[in-house]
Amino acid sequence: MTQELVHQVDMNNIRSFVVVPSLPAPLEKLRELSQNVWWTWHPAAADLYRRLDLDLWERVGHNPVALLSTISQRRLEQAARDSAYMAQYSRVIDAFAMYVRSAGWCQETQPDAAGGTIAYFSAEFGLHECLPIYSGGLGVLAGDHLKSASDLGLPLVGVGLIYRHGYFTQQITDDGWQRDVFPTYDFHQWPGTLMRGADGAAVHIRVPLGRETLVAQVFRVDVGRVQLYLLDADVPENPPEFRAVTSRLYDSDHDVRIRQEILLGIGGYRALERIGLEPTVCHMNEGHSAFLALERIRQFMARHRLNFQEAREAVFSSGVFTTHTPVPAGIDMFAPKLVEHYLSGIADEMGVSMSEILALGREDPARQEQPFCMAILALRNAYHVNGVSELHGDVSRGMWRTCWPNLPKEEVPITHVTNGIHTRTWLGRRMSELLDHYLGPGWETEPDNPEVWQRVDDIPDAELWRAKERLRERLVATVRRRMREQLRRRGAPPSDIEAADGLLDPHALTIGFARRFAPYKRAALLFRNPARLAAIINQEQRPVQFIFAGKAHPNDSAGKELLKQIFAHCQRPELHKRVLFLENYDMNLARELVHGVDVWMNNPLRLHEASGTSGMKAVANGALHMSCLDGWWPEAYDGKNGWAIGEGHLYDDPAYQDYVDSESIYNLLEREIAPLFYDRNEDNVPRSWIARIKHSLRTICPVYNTHRMVREYFNKMYLPSIRRARKMAESDFAPVRSLTTWKHHLSEAWPAVRIESVDAKVGPEMRVGDSFPVWARVHLGALRPDEVAVEVYHGTIAPSGDIGEGRKVRMRYARHESNGSHVFEADVPCEASGRRGYAVRVVPRSDEFAMRHEDGWIVWG
Repeated sequence: MTQELVHQVDMNNIRSFVVVPSLPAPLEKLRELSQNVWWTWHPAAADLYRRLDLDLWERVGHNPVALLSTISQRRLEQAARDSAYMAQYSRVIDAFAMYVRSAGWCQETQPDAAGGTIAYFSAEFGLHECLPIYSGGLGVLAGDHLKSASDLGLPLVGVGLIYRHGYFTQQITDDGWQRDVFPTYDFHQWPGTLMRGADGAAVHIRVPLGRETLVAQVFRVDVGRVQLYLLDADVPENPPEFRAVTSRLYDSDHDVRIRQEILLGIGGYRALERIGLEPTVCHMNEGHSAFLALERIRQFMARHRLNFQEAREAVFSSGVFTTHTPVPAGIDMFAPKLVEHYLSGIADEMGVSMSEILALGREDPARQEQPFCMAILALRNAYHVNGVSELHGDVSRGMWRTCWPNLPKEEVPITHVTNGIHTRTWLGRRMSELLDHYLGPGWETEPDNPEVWQRVDDIPDAELWRAKERLRERLVATVRRRMREQLRRRGAPPSDIEAADGLLDPHALTIGFARRFAPYKRAALLFRNPARLAAIINQEQRPVQFIFAGKAHPNDSAGKELLKQIFAHCQRPELHKRVLFLENYDMNLARELVHGVDVWMNNPLRLHEASGTSGMKAVANGALHMSCLDGWWPEAYDGKNGWAIGEGHLYDDPAYQDYVDSESIYNLLEREIAPLFYDRNEDNVPRSWIARIKHSLRTICPVYNTHRMVREYFNKMYLPSIRRARKMAESDFAPVRSLTTWKHHLSEAWPAVRIESVDAKVGPEMRVGDSFPVWARVHLGALRPDEVAVEVYHGTIAPSGDIGEGRKVRMRYARHESNGSHVFEADVPCEASGRRGYAVRVVPRSDEFAMRHEDGWIVWG
């Protein structure tokens, strides 16, 4: 017993230090390169590490830092004497140095952005499988966003958290149940650097959590030209419950979750300040980081002697919020008492009540029983708000319309920027070599240039087909190897393990389905009619095979049950050789799948998929997309560049919806997809299939990439926010003070505003092209006519009785009448036939006003 206690004390007094590899002088740059994930989208750079030891490269999860710390000194010295290796090494190092030093599109063409800093906050970043701080699409999109920001030269930094146990590693038991395994990671074996001060000590930031303080250290990951800063709470200065804050991504415990989001938002902003950065613009990628608005307000108050409302106006002017969630169930909500427990200190520091803080996160600020919503906090503190596809923008306007209760849905101030992919990251080697040869370097440097992609017609059909066949063969080999590993880990008999070599056919039509196993994604839809499915996949002349992969959240029992159903279907004798489930879906497996499949299938319940990007990745590799008309697909699909499951109809009966959509899948497979794939010429090349691939590449690739997406964010949101922030800061924030004073005046005067009468000369029937006059008598009270805009809002009468597809006509000031009343007039055009309607409204008008129609500041009559 005494010996054990002594041993424990000794263990607690261990001092740690880091030993780095002793690289031969000619290879010294390998260390620097390993710390910049630029190598993740430059295959020749990754090859430098892979060539050192292929088996070790696989064992360390394609992690160059771990490889260099494990590989033998002898092998490094051999490589330094290998002329072929050193020639590739020199080319890669020269290319890396030129990339880092050179100016990008933003520096060369956007002088107004100089001196600005855009801070991009996200709870997860998917840069590569060796940095497992992501769970799925949100994180992968964030990683691709950083990569394109680097390529384009944006003055952008990323801010996130680094998780000691990551998301989780998935293992499937014999009966198909998902086991959630949380490995412990050593951050010193990851690409990244612990930030240290001039004294060599780790940089620490402190974040108040109620009456206590959380301490975090900061890691930096270089992503090409941009930096990603990741906060780690697992430090000795914290008690165990605070060290656990950065233990797991998306912890389901509400106490842990709110601590994570306070650390991300408030701590993330403080970390930037601690290392000498003051962001001009803050972009919240989902609402997890919305607490940063409170920290920005606090700092603006302290630094610039602004009051709470003035500071909030300054913060609002340079905030950007991207919502990715089309259903309320996916939004983070916290009980008011929990928020008060953790944020009362920062409220006291700002000199405001907790009721004012809580009001910022409530749908109705006056209803104290409502939960505190992180998305609403972000909405109320961001001048620019967007969804991630055209359809999702519309869904979001409907979803958040209650935050602007008097506003027509079409005018709810939420726009959209459709997601994309970082093409270079996701393109397979054979496909990239083909594009290099026939499209030139433009597909890589200007993936959003449509003219570049027109050259896919120059690729000979036979060459494109050979590339696809080799990619499919590689995928089948990967699947067989993974299945052997899965069976061996589960203790399967040797005969079953050996039989895995006969799974799938490298020449058969191969369809992929891989995503998070949430019920709305309907992974089991394909199996609704197992007999019909079996007939399709086992058709002798036209076989079809499916590969499934994906994880359910550890606390999503419904998702795990769905996964179990899929696993059971895969074991059916008539399906098991052609329908497989691969465990532990990550970025590595995702690349293998999108590189090798012929068709990517996506069948979510319509209006539940915000965007989706996996299909874009498959398309870039010469696959064709088959999807319900949800997310990005309605705006991309043209009838010839893939297939639509169903016609976009929504039915009240979920069972009937599943029936209709599953029948559509079966019909497409039987009547269109399989016949087209197996329709070969004398050279065994499916000419019509290849023509469809080329059309898909031409129409989808130049649009659905993150270069286009990031440029769109820059032009629509980042640059206007930089300009607006600078304008607001002029003359010691005089515009902010003036605007806040005007809003105070408006709030006091607005209750007296009313529309007293509306008159018009309009007949029971009008002709298209006619117009009719409208007069409105408006009582403005203490407001002047130039402080308001009086408008006629007109459009089609929808079945609900509301005005749909409305348009506004600004009314002219006509005359002043007694007792604060004024008359306005306008001519309203009859632009379309049908049942039409109109209404008159009054809204505030100011050159500096955001025109966000703040709550209550709109009067209808």
